[in-house]
Amino acid sequence: MGAYEEKKEACGTVCLKYLLFTFNFLFWLAGGVVMAVGVWTLVEKSNYISLLPSKTYAASAYILVLAGAIVMVTGVLGCCATFKEQRKLLGVYFVLLLCIFLLEILAGVLAYIYYQQLNDELKQNLKATMINKYRQSDENEHITKAVDELQQEFKCCGSNNSTDWVESEWIRSADSKGRKVPDSCCKTEIYLCGQRDHPSNIYKVEGGCISKLEKFILEHLKIIGAVGIGIACVQIIGMVFTCCLYRSLKAEPY
Repeated sequence: MGAYEEKKEACGTVCLKYLLFTFNFLFWLAGGVVMAVGVWTLVEKSNYISLLPSKTYAASAYILVLAGAIVMVTGVLGCCATFKEQRKLLGVYFVLLLCIFLLEILAGVLAYIYYQQLNDELKQNLKATMINKYRQSDENEHITKAVDELQQEFKCCGSNNSTDWVESEWIRSADSKGRKVPDSCCKTEIYLCGQRDHPSNIYKVEGGCISKLEKFILEHLKIIGAVGIGIACVQIIGMVFTCCLYRSLKAEPY
């Protein structure tokens, strides 16, 4: 009877080992996905981040990149710990899983918090950024590039509407060469096309950029939040498997 129980216990340990190995492989792939989402968020429309006064949006993406990199390393460690059946390695693996779990929850929470405050932040700051920093100095070149890209891609002009540009320091200066809006407001962007602000020439009736930028960022935040929290929940399964395998292994003699 004792031999049967020992064989049954060994069989259970082997099953747990292969389950955990399978999880680690999937977990390693998930780490790549998490890191890819973080990088995608930072690279895709990265110029738009410069239009946001708060760094919460960028911070949540950086956390995902960091978590994804740690996940991939942890996945390899988990495979080693599983096949070597070392309790100490499994303990380290569990602690790393827990840290990654907390990092991803943090990214999801940051995304949710920023989701709630985004509209007010854009209303307060986007117009001021456009009219005060557009084409004002070399150090604001990234702002100029971001605004031009924003207006062309989303087919909009100004923060709320095209009349916002009346208050622009650049439009009021001689450097604008008589433009009423930047050339990026034009439906067909050519040099000095901003001198004519008729609806047939510029994005006048299409509205301002604030609502379109908000929609774009909210979509990204939903993806960041969903990926972070989703994979964090999956990690709970890995932690349960790790605990079970850890308990099934005999303590190493000192």
